[in-house]
Formats: sequence, C-alpha cells, structure tokens
Amino acid sequence: MYESAKVIGAGAATIALAGCGTGIGIVFGSLISAVARNPSLTKQLFSYSILGFALTEAIALFTLMVVFLILFAL
Repeated sequence: MYESAKVIGAGAATIALAGCGTGIGIVFGSLISAVARNPSLTKQLFSYSILGFALTEAIALFTLMVVFLILFAL
C-alpha cells in the first residue's frame, strides 16, 4: 500500500513537467513573435527569452528532484 502511494504521488508530481514544456514553448513562441515585430531588438529579446527559459527549466528540475525524493528517499 505504501509503495503504491509513493508511485501515485510521483506520477502526480510529474504532471508539472507538462506545464514546464508548455511554458518553454510559450517563451520561444513569444520571442519569434516579438522579433518579427521589431527585429532591431533581437539581442535584448533573446537575452530575456533565455532568462525565461532558464527559470522555466529550473521549475522542471525542481519537480524532478521532488519526484526522485518521493521515490527513493521515503
């Protein structure tokens, strides 16, 4: 019973990874849209998009850390 609860909890925690994938798509989709509107700001917009990508990817890594803690530390 305890082992199955761990697996269900880890599976529920991995749902956040779908949101992170969506967030990364939104970040780069917005970059393409912004560069198409104003190509002269490409460097500045790219640096902002890399920051957004890094923050979104950090959430994904924290999610994976929680999943592994649920599975292997408890």
